Amino acid sequence: MLQPIYTYGLPAQITGTGLIYTGQGTVNGIIVNSHTNGTLKLWDNTSAATTILIDTFTFPTGSGSYNLFGVKFIKGIFATVGGTLDATISYNPYQG
Repeated sequence: MLQPIYTYGLPAQITGTGLIYTGQGTVNGIIVNSHTNGTLKLWDNTSAATTILIDTFTFPTGSGSYNLFGVKFIKGIFATVGGTLDATISYNPYQG
């Protein structure tokens, strides 16, 4: 069965370490609203194990947006957050 296409992606709020989505898809980007010494690492899994999508990234001072150009994941998206972080991740579930 074909799944709907989300042109701009589905949003998920990130404020701490945890599971964002289970299943296949792509990550479009991240919008950082605010942070204090914020870091983020994204895993292609339902836990912080095995395949790394985006290795630990330390955000520069202030807010910003980061395009991830549709990085593909197979098992899910798990985020490991360091410091304090208030961000939104945009992702698309598997389409096919």
